[in-house]
Amino acid sequence: MTAEADLIAELTEQEQRLVLDRFGNDDAWRLGALLVELARERGAAVTVDIRRGAQQLFHCALPGTSADNDAWTDRKRRVVERYAESSYLVGARFRAKGRTFEDSSRLDLDRYAAHGGAFPIRLRGTGVIGTVAVSGLSQAEDHALVVEALERHLG
Repeated sequence: MTAEADLIAELTEQEQRLVLDRFGNDDAWRLGALLVELARERGAAVTVDIRRGAQQLFHCALPGTSADNDAWTDRKRRVVERYAESSYLVGARFRAKGRTFEDSSRLDLDRYAAHGGAFPIRLRGTGVIGTVAVSGLSQAEDHALVVEALERHLG
């Protein structure tokens, strides 16, 4: 397997495993607070955004972030909403085909970014109902932070 194929397999496994039984406003608060706690422990300047459908349930911009991080979470979130997969996985799928999202998606790049950091909130038996997004680190680190928080949230 190529490195990109290995990455796609790993990301696909994460999405199949990180499925919730429920997700309400209190769950969004707990997940968001956990993400903020993990970021602070690491000294990471990130913005965290959690949504269920069109409703923003949690948002926090840690010191060292800017409005650019808000724009990145929005752009990555839109990729999850469109493809029902993590923004990192969508970008990896394009790269595995020898293309880039930017050149091949035909989407407005001011509104969409297939960079790691946005992950689908998927309910068992229902499908994708929302997103959790982080911006401020490298795409791999943004993605890993979200995955770690979801794993802990599922406990």
